[in-house]
Amino acid sequence: MTSWVKPADLHARDWEWQTLSDFAVSDVSGASLGLVYGRRRQGKTLLLELLAEASGGFMYGAQQQTEAQNLADLGVAYARHVGAPAPVSFADWRHALDALLALEGPVIIDEFPYLVSTTPALPSQLQLALSPWGAAKREGRSRLILCGSALSTMRGLLSGGAPLRGRATMELLVRPFWFREAAGFWGLSDDPDLAFRVHALVGGTPAYLEMSGGAPRSARDFDAWVCRALLSPASAMFREGNLLLREEPEISDPTSYASVLTAVSMGRIRRTEIAATLGRPATAIAHPLAGLEDIGLLERVEDAFKSRRGTFRISDPVVRLHQLVISRDEGRLVRREAERVWAEAADTVASKMYGPHLEDLAREWVLSHADVDTLGGRPSWVRPATLSCREHQQGHELDIVAMRSTPFDGDHVLAIGEVKATGKPMDLPALERLIHLRDLAPSDRVRDLPRILMFSRAGFTKALLKIADDRQDLELVDMTRLYQGN
Repeated sequence: MTSWVKPADLHARDWEWQTLSDFAVSDVSGASLGLVYGRRRQGKTLLLELLAEASGGFMYGAQQQTEAQNLADLGVAYARHVGAPAPVSFADWRHALDALLALEGPVIIDEFPYLVSTTPALPSQLQLALSPWGAAKREGRSRLILCGSALSTMRGLLSGGAPLRGRATMELLVRPFWFREAAGFWGLSDDPDLAFRVHALVGGTPAYLEMSGGAPRSARDFDAWVCRALLSPASAMFREGNLLLREEPEISDPTSYASVLTAVSMGRIRRTEIAATLGRPATAIAHPLAGLEDIGLLERVEDAFKSRRGTFRISDPVVRLHQLVISRDEGRLVRREAERVWAEAADTVASKMYGPHLEDLAREWVLSHADVDTLGGRPSWVRPATLSCREHQQGHELDIVAMRSTPFDGDHVLAIGEVKATGKPMDLPALERLIHLRDLAPSDRVRDLPRILMFSRAGFTKALLKIADDRQDLELVDMTRLYQGN
């Protein structure tokens, strides 16, 4: 059986749809188990509803209620699916699992963590139901998909000595849209700079388009849109950056985690800097750092050349906006001073939000969109770096190092780059700096002369554009090329 064509009203998500379809139509004998998870508001439920509709599969959405209530609701949904004249009464989850695994095709349980919270033994019961000697494995054709937004709970289902470890054949993490996908979803592909500014504030979470009341109508409308859609206490987005942390059930002390996010948002991106800002030893923040990484709000970025020199970045722009603007002036925002607060935050937004965000997008562009001719090869990974310089007696920050890794042959640098989100076009001194930094790259990581990449939100001076025409090792990337070119 071939997989189903992706519905026309499902934006992007080509890979996710293909993965789910392939799992659902797999000709592997016996029942199969798959997991789908991701933070809230990424469109997981829509994706699975469309799959159930396309396949004629069964779908049940659990709720925050008692075990008996969920079993009763499941019985109603099951009866409707099989065409029974009355609701089916399941005595317990063992009977329910036997019935679900006897169905053919996709069997989807959404918000599975709600069920685990009231029935902790449910994963063990499912393990027993999927035993290699059980009826489901010997005779069944169901494709059971468990979905949830509690990342720690969902990941824990398959970790270590968990009962379902080794039982699943699919583990799909649904992420926010990448920046080009988000621009298309918001209808901003024709205005790259506006798409960038929106993405720098709200990221790629699909639900935020509706929660924001739609996209800004134009670049002129952007500031007014921010004030009414993001900074107004009447907006659904106003407390979103705070709720993302507090809705995770595994986070027992949101305040300490929020303090770490605040420090990182302020530019304290190294472990020692975060600890110093909080007035705590570095060892004391290991747990909140790991917890924030687990729930997808913080990401560790390794140095391209130096191990153990990684930095941290906020994974969701909405959290960064909350930490840097909303939480600091919440009282004034509640008093309807959004326009004044936003104007006063201009320098913070430019340096702490637009600057780091453009660096993130530039690294994504290098990894996913730049072609082989641009880089002189296909990069395995792209990271920032700090290079030591004897001449200047200091370390130089490098925004982009594109590295190619080959088996048995080590890593070598394809390209280095700098990113500027300021209002001034990049000029010749920036090129001279990059030429100097290229000479500082470790010799054992350099084979051919690395390309130089320059990213600028405000474009480039005529002098730099003229030089770029004559240099084969230089690539200039403006906002249009970032969003539309390679």
